[in-house]
Amino acid sequence: MTDSPEPGDHLPPSDITNYPFEFRGDGFEFFKIWIVNLLLTILTLGVYSAWAKVRTKRYFYSNLYVAGSPFQYLAQPMQILIGRLIAVGVFLLYSVTLNFAPTVGMIIAFLLFFAIPFLVMRSLAFNARMSAWRNVQFRFHGGYGDAFMVLYVWPLLGMLSFGLLYPYAVLRMNEYIVDNSSYGTTSFAFDAGYLDYGKIFLVAILGFGLTGALLAVLGAGADQGEPNPVLLIIPVIGYGVTVVLIRMMMINLYYNSSSLDRHELDAELEFPGYFMTCATVFFLTIVTLGLYLPAAKVRLTHYVADHMTFIAVGSIDDFVQAEREAVSALGEEFGEVFDFDIGSLA
Repeated sequence: MTDSPEPGDHLPPSDITNYPFEFRGDGFEFFKIWIVNLLLTILTLGVYSAWAKVRTKRYFYSNLYVAGSPFQYLAQPMQILIGRLIAVGVFLLYSVTLNFAPTVGMIIAFLLFFAIPFLVMRSLAFNARMSAWRNVQFRFHGGYGDAFMVLYVWPLLGMLSFGLLYPYAVLRMNEYIVDNSSYGTTSFAFDAGYLDYGKIFLVAILGFGLTGALLAVLGAGADQGEPNPVLLIIPVIGYGVTVVLIRMMMINLYYNSSSLDRHELDAELEFPGYFMTCATVFFLTIVTLGLYLPAAKVRLTHYVADHMTFIAVGSIDDFVQAEREAVSALGEEFGEVFDFDIGSLA
């Protein structure tokens, strides 16, 4: 991570306040929402999925607190449904034309290639605008050109460089999301560097490499008539450990590198606790044939929230009030620009 002053370096300690995140959701409570969502989505052939998404997001947002206030999800199901109907319509048009008019189908595919960055950009803008805290909405201001670069160009360069630029591709994607986001009128900033992501990719290479080598050795032993079923679990554990470690490092780096004006986020996920939580919810989800999945989501959210803190410099109440006044001064520009948004596809 690039060097930067700690929050409040020039302020007395009394002006710095730590606000731990708190998630108040309950596994069984969310299970009831989840099972109803699932059944109604099946009965309506997927139409209810828009309402299911809104109910799910509102549950998690409204149960996530910081500084005593919950987050808010403001989208309406119809906005999401219209976006999905557009997506289905485009997909059907592409499928039909590809079978009966291949040339037209290829033209549509070509147009979709260039449309995807726009859809991703609008999705990020929609989801940000539909999220709020203390009645101040978040915003996303990213442009098409940068979206095209982070979706296509940087990943391609990562592949052509034999993986050397993959960390930079991930860095640029996260920069695009965070640097173009704002809380009201105040922009977020992202200050991670290439080496920060390079370390994570090195861990991934070592972890998956050792797991693959161990699997090859065990496979060679099996070919020689010396299979040991007990040992086969070791590569599975190695793979799981690597995946969880990478995920934990990514979460910590993402939030620790994000700041909002002088205020910062602090994520301190610890590997033993995070791994045990992931392993437990994975096992319970398998043995319950998926019925534990809602509780698993709640439990994982609890763990992450319990290890995150918002570090405020100065009065958080004054900061929020200033944002309310700034947003109000913008009038219609910061109002509901669309009745629905193509970004609701995501």
